[in-house]
Amino acid sequence: MKPVFVLFLVLSLVLTSFFEVSMAGSAFCDSKCAVRCSKAGRKDRCLKYCGICCEKCKCVPSGTYDHKDECPCYRDMKNSKGKPKCP
Repeated sequence: MKPVFVLFLVLSLVLTSFFEVSMAGSAFCDSKCAVRCSKAGRKDRCLKYCGICCEKCKCVPSGTYDHKDECPCYRDMKNSKGKPKCP
């Protein structure tokens, strides 16, 4: 019984560390989104969607608002309702 428990524990730790690393944002996106969302009213939501857009598009427009022409992929992403996804 103990070897099964130990195996389960080790396997859980390995999988947990894998998912933690894979879900972490890149330093590039984290820093760019921190600037982009610095004046947002809902900072947590802004950071979430900015991070998603940045990981997919590999760019974030400069400034805290507008300038989306600098990154067409970021500008053109839409949510399920057809509205802009990226802040």
